[in-house]
Amino acid sequence: MSAIDLNARASSTFAEKLAETQALLQQAALDYAPRNTGDAPRITLACSLGAEDMVLAHLINRLKLDIGIFVLETGQLHAETLALLARLQATSRAPVQVFAPVREAVIQFVEREGTDAMYQSIALRKACCAIRKMEPLSRALADKDAWITGLRREQSGARAEVPLTDRSDAAKVKLNPLANWTWGDVWHYIADNKVDYNPLHDQFYPSIGCAPCTRAISLGEDFRAGRWWWEDEAAKECGLHVKASL
Repeated sequence: MSAIDLNARASSTFAEKLAETQALLQQAALDYAPRNTGDAPRITLACSLGAEDMVLAHLINRLKLDIGIFVLETGQLHAETLALLARLQATSRAPVQVFAPVREAVIQFVEREGTDAMYQSIALRKACCAIRKMEPLSRALADKDAWITGLRREQSGARAEVPLTDRSDAAKVKLNPLANWTWGDVWHYIADNKVDYNPLHDQFYPSIGCAPCTRAISLGEDFRAGRWWWEDEAAKECGLHVKASL
């Protein structure tokens, strides 16, 4: 059974949610338009190539919005994810930038800590995330005033209060246009619009990250149970979407 067959069930308010999402994206494109002709847009989509972000990339392209797209290629992505990235680059109207970690930093970390360091402690796993995700993210967002994510409130307890517009970071606004969507809404949109998606979703991977840190989930398990499954639930973030402590 495909992920579409299993999950594509729109909520009763899907039409309103879609209209809300489209309006938010359209307004963002206006609010963060390039200041000068020829400049890059001041807003970009952080595309993990998961189902939610493929929906957002599709909307950006369908609405012909002046919003960029970037992907963090950590060096540990599944072959299926890399193939999807290639297809997105080939078909996207919006430019798709790829940011990779600093090669020497990765080499030094692996030589020092080993290839399985992420399993040894939360500190080492987060150190790996810092090299492969956080540093490339800082470069991807360096000249941006705002960024877009596929965060949804339904994804986890830690994300239960995700706002549509997050202004908690004084430096950059974070927009979460799918905050109100259900998993069924996401797959309804994918099915209805024939959106390309990662075939790992058909193998019970609802949340897909780096290959060593992602597994399929079983019936009844939490949505993000397959991410860093050896860790306590409270630790299951890489840092991309964690607010700094006050």
